[in-house]
Amino acid sequence: MDILVISEYILIASLVIFMFAAIRITTHKTIAMGLIGIATFSLSVSVLLVIVGEIHNLDFYKDIALALLILGVVGTIAFAMALRRD
Repeated sequence: MDILVISEYILIASLVIFMFAAIRITTHKTIAMGLIGIATFSLSVSVLLVIVGEIHNLDFYKDIALALLILGVVGTIAFAMALRRD
């Protein structure tokens, strides 16, 4: 087994732990913490898609990860602007 593959599996494990932390942040009472939690969760899922796609030679993993990143940022900004108006 190559050292790069071992480091990718360690990164996957740390991203899963980071996703659980993001879910915990999302469940706090304030809306700002919810936005931060959802943004970090979408970021970790995107990086996880890229890593798993590279390991298993999947198609379209970069496109899905890029769309998830763009929609996550746009959704967070739109929700923050809607909250600011109220």
